[in-house]
Amino acid sequence: MIQSDLDYPMAILAYGVNYRTAPIEVRERIAFTEESLPAALTHARDNIESLSEAAILSTCNRTELYLSLDPAHEPEVTRWLSTYREIAQSELESMAYSHWDQDAAFHLIRVAAGLDSQVLGEPQIMGQVKTAYDLARAAGTLGPELNLLSQVTLSTAKRVRTDTDIGRNPVSVAYAAVTMAKQIFSDLKTNKALLLGAGDTIQRVAEHLTANGIGGLAIANRTLANAESLAARFDALPMQLTDVAAQLHNYDIVIASTGSSLPVVGKGAVEAAIKQRRHKPIFIVDIAVPRDIEPEVAELPDVYLYTIDDLTEIIEENVKQRRCAAESAETLVADGARHYIRERRAHHGQALLRAFRDNADAIHQAELDKALRDLASGAAPEAVMANFGRTLTNKLIHSPTIAIRNASAEGHSDLLEYLKTLYRLD
Repeated sequence: MIQSDLDYPMAILAYGVNYRTAPIEVRERIAFTEESLPAALTHARDNIESLSEAAILSTCNRTELYLSLDPAHEPEVTRWLSTYREIAQSELESMAYSHWDQDAAFHLIRVAAGLDSQVLGEPQIMGQVKTAYDLARAAGTLGPELNLLSQVTLSTAKRVRTDTDIGRNPVSVAYAAVTMAKQIFSDLKTNKALLLGAGDTIQRVAEHLTANGIGGLAIANRTLANAESLAARFDALPMQLTDVAAQLHNYDIVIASTGSSLPVVGKGAVEAAIKQRRHKPIFIVDIAVPRDIEPEVAELPDVYLYTIDDLTEIIEENVKQRRCAAESAETLVADGARHYIRERRAHHGQALLRAFRDNADAIHQAELDKALRDLASGAAPEAVMANFGRTLTNKLIHSPTIAIRNASAEGHSDLLEYLKTLYRLD
């Protein structure tokens, strides 16, 4: 059993899978859409014993649960996720990882800073982490433990991005997809591209394609208004996803990231498009999880289909310049994780501090009331004040005096040294 590194019954757990531990076929089965997260969060809170707080980060590269619970109930997290996402528990256990408390903070800060991303230093993940915590807050599953973790995480991740060169040269999955397109089509000015989706990733794809002089651009989305809004920024043609099958033959490059839970382009539609193109090749990059393009499309001749996992090699080439920056970034991450633990301990110590101050205030008030009564009865002010000071001092130092005597009698030299430091008795 893994124990918390803090002396509290509740601990922080980071549990999940990512692109290193699970293939895309598994990640897309476990992934959560933004719309499904509120229900999942409340279901987890209500069905995992001792769980008091929960947040879920789900992107194309990872699905991670951040939970506050008793470490003894970690196996229930695996059981819940395997049942909720309909994946064999043994399969999930072979791919999932767990991090507790300071290690959990260290992991999440690395994630938010882009140090654990497939594209080292990619900037989108910080916003995705913030969104995950905002959704948990809206769902009522974010409490003081995870709220503190989110604050320290985001502030440290921002520091990593501002104080190091980790994000100096823009590199992202979108950038990698366009770079791969440039390798296949030497001159993008003679090609037309169709983008499926209208989110941040597709926006960045459009920016990179436009910067590389793409000959024509269209943006398709389930909601036409969103497609029109994004298309207007890039002088692109907007359309609905339902129009894609009929228009597919007009495009040499297709890059998809819709966030749909089911494929939006099937093998039949691509096969028909290839025939209309008289077997002129189509380059397709599916950077969505779950996938937007049916995997069977890869079987078709004259179609070059790549998924997000296929971008690894090109990504590695583009991030070499960031690896030196990552070393200094890791130092900041470690500092942030330690800062989180210190802040967490300080937060948990506030109740004890309040009790300590309340006890001292009660003693002070009792002695003050007694002194005022003595003055009201005509006692000499000097005698009353002297007695007040002496009695108050004796009562305030009573407990520490007993602690010092007991520590001396029992040979607790470490406690004696601490008390000397605490009361500045050197």
